[in-house]
Amino acid sequence: MHADRHPPPACPTQEPRRPRRQKQPHSGARPKARKSSPFCGPIRAFSFGGGWQSTAALVLAAQGELDYRTFLFANVGDDSEHPATLRYIRDHAAPYAAAHGIELRQLSRTRRDGTTETLYGRLMREGSRSIPIPVRMSNGVPGTRSCTADFKIRVIGRWLKAHGAGPANPATIGIGISVDEIHRANNRRSEPYEHIVYPLLDLGIRRTDCPRIIRSADLPVPPKSACWFCPFHRLTAWQDMRHDQPDLFTRACHLEHTINTRRAALGKDPVYLTRYNAPLADVTPDIDPLPFDETDGTCDSGWCFT
Repeated sequence: MHADRHPPPACPTQEPRRPRRQKQPHSGARPKARKSSPFCGPIRAFSFGGGWQSTAALVLAAQGELDYRTFLFANVGDDSEHPATLRYIRDHAAPYAAAHGIELRQLSRTRRDGTTETLYGRLMREGSRSIPIPVRMSNGVPGTRSCTADFKIRVIGRWLKAHGAGPANPATIGIGISVDEIHRANNRRSEPYEHIVYPLLDLGIRRTDCPRIIRSADLPVPPKSACWFCPFHRLTAWQDMRHDQPDLFTRACHLEHTINTRRAALGKDPVYLTRYNAPLADVTPDIDPLPFDETDGTCDSGWCFT
């Protein structure tokens, strides 16, 4: 999997002007030729989230059922993505893509000074008042969030524009929304530099079809993808984390506590990582099984609930 840090310059959309003659250096050296972008036509790329739908789309692309040779994974941070998702991409999705001539490119959010910013890092930054994740308010309703826009949509958009996408040459971006989630297909408008399409809808593929498609390529089915601290997790997911990954669960409890310590200092009501209006450790049983919980925080399509 490629990590994109220095994207090549965008392709020109019109005939360039003839450059003015410049004086040559005294050494006689000539300026280096500018490398052109590999994307000199309209870009076609698929937004990859690392879960069921986008992995099924990767398999379908390898099998020639979908016309995508570039998959873009907006990694919100190695400290933020669920470790199981990162392992799956590293051990299975990336090698499979490479073996079939597909570019699976990893992107990250970078600051103006060139350093990488992660979602967890923003949440835990000393003195930060920003809560970009959809924490649950005292009435259980998710609060305003910017995590998807800041760490996924804009990150991919920046890459697209750097590679020549624009209003006159929009990129075609595939999103892995399946038929059973068709109501999500119109939740996000396309930006001027992109044209959003839903290839799984065109093929009539449901989420339950994805494991079969993935296994047909001799790949294991990936875990559900989401940030490990995502407030959209089912309570059963929190219970599994508490049982199977106690260190990660403890970190989530610490994150929730840190946010509320800051809010208390500002005179604000507490917020929570679940909809049960109580601290995570108090509402997540460590032994008794839980009934079905209809909330679901998957990020399989790559756009994370957009």
